[in-house]
Amino acid sequence: MEGVTAVPHPRSEAAGPSRAGRRSLALALLSGAAGAAVALLATRQQWSEGTATVAGGAFPLTARGSDVTGVPAALAVVGLAALVAVFAVRRAGRLAVAALLALSGAGTVAAALLGASDRAALEAKAAEASGDTSATVAALSHTAWPYVAAVGGLLLLLAGVLALRYGRLWPAMSGRYERDGTPRPRRRPATVDPDRPEDLWKALDRGEDPTGT
Repeated sequence: MEGVTAVPHPRSEAAGPSRAGRRSLALALLSGAAGAAVALLATRQQWSEGTATVAGGAFPLTARGSDVTGVPAALAVVGLAALVAVFAVRRAGRLAVAALLALSGAGTVAAALLGASDRAALEAKAAEASGDTSATVAALSHTAWPYVAAVGGLLLLLAGVLALRYGRLWPAMSGRYERDGTPRPRRRPATVDPDRPEDLWKALDRGEDPTGT
C-alpha cells in the first residue's frame, strides 16, 4: 500500500550491531594475537648475512632481527598488552588503548621495513671480528624475515582499526572489578559470646577485640 513505510523490527536492529560486534571481536583477537606472535618470532630469525675479511680469509657473518633493531619486538609486546587492556576500559579509555594498538602495529611495520635493508648490524660484527672499525661486509644479502615481521605489524594494525571502529560494541570487564569511588558497606562484626571459647578464638582470627563492647 502506498504511503505506508515499513518499520524494521526492533530485534533485527539489535541483531545487526551484536553480530558485527561478535565478528569484529573475534577477528581482532585473532589478528592481534597472531600479529604479535609473528612479529616476535620473526625478530628471532636471521635477517641478513655476509662475509668479512679476517686474517686474509673470509669470515661468515649473520645478524638476527634483534641485532638489527629491537623496535618490532618491543612494539609487538606493547600491542599485545593494549589488546588485552581494551576490555578493561570503556569509552574514551577504550579509544585511547585502541589507538595505541593501531600505532604499535604501524610502528612495527615501519621498523621492520627499515631493517630489511640494514647493514649496520653486520658491519658492527665485522669490526668486532676483525678488530678493525673500518671493516666492511662483502656479499651482503637479506632474508624475507623482516617482511614477515611487517606482516605481523599489519595484523596488529588491523586489530587496532577494528577496536577503533567496533570497540564500543565489545563487552567490558565485569563491574565488580572496577572501582567507581562508591564506598562499600562495612560488614558488622559477628556477635561474640564470651562464654563460648570458640567464638573468642574466631574473633581473634578476624582481628577483632572480643572483649570490646
